[in-house]
Amino acid sequence: MDTKAAIIALMSVWGVSAATCIPTQAEDTALEDEGDTDNPLLNKVWVQQGESASPGTMQIFLADGTLVSDSCWETYRLSKWQQVSDTSISWEEDGMTINADISSLTADELVLSLKLGSDVVEQRFAPAVVPTVCPDMPR
Repeated sequence: MDTKAAIIALMSVWGVSAATCIPTQAEDTALEDEGDTDNPLLNKVWVQQGESASPGTMQIFLADGTLVSDSCWETYRLSKWQQVSDTSISWEEDGMTINADISSLTADELVLSLKLGSDVVEQRFAPAVVPTVCPDMPR
């Protein structure tokens, strides 16, 4: 009986000590990923604004060079993107390079001027409101 109690106590100690390490590791990883917070464009969900925007159209410019594009109507897209200068970015979409000037960038607003052939199209974005769920779409 004493041996059984000792084993149970030992297993309890191991379980508690293993569980206390997990949050510490998660915190360390989260702190390491915060190095790119100087650029307000990065790692934020930007939702397109305006009457011409499809519901839920969003872009997320990740610090690792991945652009996540999504909307309530379409399947998400992962693309490569890069910041060409302080005022311009580009990304790949359907085998083409999309170039855009950053007309305005603050914590509350992103305005892009997309160069689409001879046309320039302005797109306005605001940070996503959390929680948000796409509305039911008729099929």
